[in-house]
Amino acid sequence: MYNIIGKKKIWFTLSGTLMAASIIILLIWGLRLGIDFTGGSLLEISYQNQRPTIAQIEEQLADFNLQSLKIQPSGHNDFILRFEDIPEDTHQSILQKLEDIHLEGVEDNTLIENRFESIGPIIGHELKRKAIQAIIVVLIFIVLYIAYAFRKVSKPVASWKYGLSAIIALIHDILIVTGVFAVLGQLLGTEVDSLFVTALLTILGFSVHDTIVTFDRTRENLFKNHSQTFDEIVNISVNQTIIRSLNTSLTTLFVLLAIYIFGGETIKNFTLALILGVIIGTYSSIFVASPLLSIWNRKK
Repeated sequence: MYNIIGKKKIWFTLSGTLMAASIIILLIWGLRLGIDFTGGSLLEISYQNQRPTIAQIEEQLADFNLQSLKIQPSGHNDFILRFEDIPEDTHQSILQKLEDIHLEGVEDNTLIENRFESIGPIIGHELKRKAIQAIIVVLIFIVLYIAYAFRKVSKPVASWKYGLSAIIALIHDILIVTGVFAVLGQLLGTEVDSLFVTALLTILGFSVHDTIVTFDRTRENLFKNHSQTFDEIVNISVNQTIIRSLNTSLTTLFVLLAIYIFGGETIKNFTLALILGVIIGTYSSIFVASPLLSIWNRKK
């Protein structure tokens, strides 16, 4: 049996370092927000045979004087264009201009519009505010639920501390994932949108589910084993559930990796956030949440 609780200083040092690095990165760089939060338009197009160069597109759209125009190649013949919020008539004019691009030696290079989204700045600000509220509300309800579910476990650690341990583990997961995306935003221009918030909420659900399974085994063993110390009981419980946690996470990761590799470009960041969340959430459920119970017991 592996002494996970006995080596909690190693796990806390690693987690503390990652969390501190994520906070520093977020303070310095921050997240690169997508149009869902800042407002603007997103146009995803593809050419049937061969796509033009970025310079050709910029030249074709110069007459529109679009603010914050960003052109990102995607796939083999696709482009993702981001620019200011525009009315529908301008949208149609842009499509016509893009379709008028002629490439030498290429015939029947039909333009296909895959997606168009336009969000005003007021709506974007409202979405950002509601996204933060959603995460806070979820965390509060998780604490209340765990405190209620473990209400009969009052010794040696109070039931509400189980909920607090789970929340600390969840904050650990969210901070590290957002820190990674802040780095990706700085280095690769990766933007976060409403799907990223959906991924964070999914990570919260997945991680707390894993944590509750371990806590539940601890609760069972507390009633069965009266001759062992609290640290020993927590360590036994973690070892009894670790294989189940790893198997659940691995099967989930296989599916997410398949979606990331073979899925569309528009959900790659969403899937990447889930992959990171599953890995970090599994780690925190085993090496952060349960060792925190040991800390509460010693502090008491």
